[in-house]
Amino acid sequence: MEYAVDRRDPRQATQLHGKPSEVPTLVAAAGPAAQFAYEEFIYGKLRNPSTRKNYRHCVHRFLRFCELRQQTLTMVTPRDIGEFLDQLPFAAATKKLHLAALRHFFDTLVSRHAVLLNPAASVRGERLQVIEGKTPEIGVAAARKLLRSIDTSGIVGLRDRAIIGILIYTAVRVGAIASLQAGDFYDVGTQFCLRFQEKGGKSREIPCRHDLQLFLQEYLTAATLADRKSPLFVTANRRTGTLNSRPMSPGDIARMFKRRCRKNHLPPRLSPHSMRVTTITDLLSSGVPLEDVQNLAGHSDPRTTRLYDRRQRTVTRNIVERISV
Repeated sequence: MEYAVDRRDPRQATQLHGKPSEVPTLVAAAGPAAQFAYEEFIYGKLRNPSTRKNYRHCVHRFLRFCELRQQTLTMVTPRDIGEFLDQLPFAAATKKLHLAALRHFFDTLVSRHAVLLNPAASVRGERLQVIEGKTPEIGVAAARKLLRSIDTSGIVGLRDRAIIGILIYTAVRVGAIASLQAGDFYDVGTQFCLRFQEKGGKSREIPCRHDLQLFLQEYLTAATLADRKSPLFVTANRRTGTLNSRPMSPGDIARMFKRRCRKNHLPPRLSPHSMRVTTITDLLSSGVPLEDVQNLAGHSDPRTTRLYDRRQRTVTRNIVERISV
């Protein structure tokens, strides 16, 4: 594929058929092979929108770092990668993310013969051992309080109760809830189920317990959605108490959740993901096998499920309360 670089603005590269494509200055200056590799990496290899956004940010940050040093792509060495990571004012996990993005980016440049070697391949990442996740747990009592505090006399309250009910009783991520359509709630003959489209392209069917089924049925009766392809959860029209046709984004759901938490004087650190932590911890505390909880959470590795287990924190708290000082 051939490119004609706009010399007035090196951040713009235009394909011969006229389609504009933004590329960083260093990439545009490195020639057609580097430009092709950049677009292949960002738009071809990174299919998940969130991963694409994060990796693109990491790569652009490094390229700006190189610009300040007046370096080209072919001049980058492992030392440059290491010094870039050292000056990042971030936690170890974020630095590992930057290193992973650079390794994949330079791998693509090497495969397209834009650079000779991958300078990030030999750079060691930060030592990081995660025993317990950082997401705060909301707790069973607080979750019950939050659910029961919702005024369901209006359509917005019915919507919010249904969303929080899904968070509690399915342990799915907020993104999977935001992508639900009306047809994803259905009767299989013996019970009602929800069909979720989750990260990594996973499609999962999770049965609805009886109270969650009622939450959803009452909401759908009041909402009167157009058809099965309609978004299951839509935004409200300001303070009118009515809904429109715009689907709720993960950010909309997170803001709703935090607003409900504030009304109940719950800690501001809580997020929708806190419900996932609480559900997983509660099931493990109730003696549900780890494999079953892992399956509900949609984890491919049981070690990931254990990161959500907060039972050890309770044991630690009991120990420190016994200190006699």
